[in-house]
Amino acid sequence: MRDLLEKRWMGLDIGEKRIGIALSDLLGLTAQGHSVYQSSGFFEKDVANLQKIALENEVGKIVIGLPKNMNNTEGPTAEKSRLFGEALGRATNLPVIFFDERLSTSTVEKVLIEADVSRRKRKKHIDKLAAVIILQNFLD
Repeated sequence: MRDLLEKRWMGLDIGEKRIGIALSDLLGLTAQGHSVYQSSGFFEKDVANLQKIALENEVGKIVIGLPKNMNNTEGPTAEKSRLFGEALGRATNLPVIFFDERLSTSTVEKVLIEADVSRRKRKKHIDKLAAVIILQNFLD
């Protein structure tokens, strides 16, 4: 079995309907987009499905974007992310780190608009790319 240092990091951008997923390389230097998970609407099912993805990809640690307000306070969305992360940590028995994700989604959207990506295509990829930014910023 590989040492924990040789396992991937998983970055998550948790939204109401979708969860963006990013994975690091084995050295934990770079983040790449993995997928966008469509929420089932059932907390336990979503945790179980992400647990499976973590296991399949030999994840050793999980970074979850924490959507803080601009004044550094946490609102209801941050609380939901914390609850989900804690449940995922229990299910996977992996460390979960919460990382300030302020402006990650808007940064991705701005880049995609500047790249002239259509609204339909932006919607399809924005959550995954936000997860990449969250994970890469954490790794940096």
